[in-house]
Amino acid sequence: MKSLSLLPLLLLTTCTLRTQGKRRQVYFREEFEDGDGWTKRWVQSKHQSDYGKFRLDSGKFYQDKERDKGLQTTEDAKFYALSARFKPFSNENETLVVQFSVKHEQGIDCGGGYVKLFPATLNQEDMHSESQYYIMFGPDICGFGNNRLQVILYHRGKYHENNKTLKCRINKDTHLYTLILRPNATYEVKIDNEKVTGGELEADWDFLPPKKIKDPYARKPRKWDERLQIEDPEDKKPEDWQDSEFIPDPDAKKPDDWNEAMDGVWEGPLIPNVKYKVGKWKPRIIDNPNYQGEWIHPEIDNPKYRPDPTICHYHNISVLGLDLWQVKSGSIFDNFLLTNDEEFAEEVGNMTWGLRKDVEQQWRELYEEMEKQKEAEEAKKKREKQRAKQEDIWGLDEEDEEENEEDAEEEAEERPKQEGSGERASVDQKEAHFEQKDEL
Repeated sequence: MKSLSLLPLLLLTTCTLRTQGKRRQVYFREEFEDGDGWTKRWVQSKHQSDYGKFRLDSGKFYQDKERDKGLQTTEDAKFYALSARFKPFSNENETLVVQFSVKHEQGIDCGGGYVKLFPATLNQEDMHSESQYYIMFGPDICGFGNNRLQVILYHRGKYHENNKTLKCRINKDTHLYTLILRPNATYEVKIDNEKVTGGELEADWDFLPPKKIKDPYARKPRKWDERLQIEDPEDKKPEDWQDSEFIPDPDAKKPDDWNEAMDGVWEGPLIPNVKYKVGKWKPRIIDNPNYQGEWIHPEIDNPKYRPDPTICHYHNISVLGLDLWQVKSGSIFDNFLLTNDEEFAEEVGNMTWGLRKDVEQQWRELYEEMEKQKEAEEAKKKREKQRAKQEDIWGLDEEDEEENEEDAEEEAEERPKQEGSGERASVDQKEAHFEQKDEL
C-alpha cells in the first residue's frame, strides 16, 4: 500500500526533474528595476536630431509605482528610436518567445506600440525606420477602426506580413503581447496570456510560392451545367396574357384631312389595356435536373515550390529596438522578455502584467470617474460665473432672465405676423392709388 501511495509523488518528482532539466535560455529580460540604470543599457539613435525622448515612468495608474515603471514616450508628433543590445543568439532548432507589455494610457490615436528584433550588425546610434530587422511585433494603431497587431517576419531579403487580420487592444490598460516561433515551423500569438491565433508559418505568410497551383491545361467542359435553377421549359404563356400596359384605341379613326405625305404615318392614341397582367410573363423557375455543381479547377503540384527549412531561422539576433512614430505620446513599454521557454514566458507574464492588471484597471476607472465629476463641477462653476456677471451688468435675477427669454420668444413669434401685415397694407395702398389714377 505504501508503494502505491508513493507513485504520484514519484511521477511528480520525475516531471519536475524533466522540467528542471530543460535547457531554458533567457536571452534578454528588462523590467527596469534599477532606476536610471536603464540609460546605460539602452542607446538613443542619432540618425535624426529630433527623435522623441523616453523617460522611466509608471503613468497615472498602476499597481506598484516603482515596479510598474517602464519606458514612456514623452513628446507628441515625434519619431522614436531606442534600442538595447544583448549577446547574439540563434533560434535555429529552438523556440523563440518575444514578449513585452505596453500601455497606451494617453488614448493613442495614431502611433506604433511594437518592438523590432535586429541582427548584431546594427549600428544602434544610426538605427532608423529603414534599418534591416528580423521581426516586428506589436500593436499599430492609426485612426478609428484601424487597429492592427503587426507580425512581420524577414525572409530572404523581404518582409512578409501575416495574411490574417489581427487586432490589438486599444483601451488605456496595460496589455501583454507574446509571439512564439517554434522549430516545427508553427507559431502562436497571445494577448494577455491568451491565444488569439496560430498555425503554420508557410500557410499564414507568403514566404514561398504556393505548394499547389491551378492546372494551366485544364478547361471546364463546354456542356458543364452550373445553373442551380432554370426556367421551366414546359411552362407555357396563357393565351389571354397581355404584356402591354397600353394598346391603340380600337375606336379611334384617322382624321379625314390627315396627309401622310405631310403629317407622317398616322398612329392612333393609346388607352389602358384592361386585360394587362402586371409585368411581362416569365416561365416559372424550377431546380435544374442537369445541375452538376460548381466546376472546380483541378490543381497540380507547383514546379516552382521548394520547401525551405530555414524559414524564420535567425542566427545573430542581438538587438531589441523601439522604432516608432506617435502623434500623441504617453505609451509605456515594460517587461521585455526573449526566451526559448513558453511556460516560463507565461509565468513571467502572470507575475508582471498579471499582478497589476486588476488594480490598474480599477484605479483607471476611478480616475476617469473623478475626472468626469471634476469636469461637471467646473462646467457648473462656469455657468454660475456667467450668470453672476449678467446680473451685475443688467441687475437681473433668475426670474427676470426667464421672463426676458419668454418675451424674446413671443416677440420672435409676432415679428413674422407684423411683417406680413405691413406688406399687405403696402399692397392695398398701391392698389388704391392706381384705382384713383384710373378714375381721373
